[in-house]
Amino acid sequence: MTRKRPSVSRGRRRSAARLAAVQALYQLDVAGGGAESVVGEFNRYRLGGEAEGARLVEAEPELFGDLVLGVTSRRAEIDERLDAILSDELPLAKLELLIQAILRAGAYELLARQDIDPPLTISEYVDVANSFFVRRESTMVNGVLDKLAREIRPDGMGDRPHGERSEA
Repeated sequence: MTRKRPSVSRGRRRSAARLAAVQALYQLDVAGGGAESVVGEFNRYRLGGEAEGARLVEAEPELFGDLVLGVTSRRAEIDERLDAILSDELPLAKLELLIQAILRAGAYELLARQDIDPPLTISEYVDVANSFFVRRESTMVNGVLDKLAREIRPDGMGDRPHGERSEA
């Protein structure tokens, strides 16, 4: 008898896609290789697979692919925008590779995905940062992405006070 998998909400699939995209971007920075081959590898073996006997949440492959390929193709622009927000004492290149990947993915989503509300994007990448780090790093991710969103999509920030994390 085949066991039917319970359906997973689109929001959870998108959250899983963001986390996987950050992991793929990190992998590209550490091991090199082509973005398209990494996207293919993740789609075949990691998105919705198993880890240590537990079934992973199935990620939305379209969002995952868009994030990885989009960050890769627009990396110079994204890095320039992030460096303009970060301090001269701590530019993007001096941050840990994983924080760089989180910021790049969040920045790309803010720049390119007009269909996703900025507070939701910020909240999602703060959650990704919380998956790997303690509060200091997630607070930095929140502040940098919030400032970027206010610069490029101020209409999407609504009445949210500067620096306040959304609960989307």
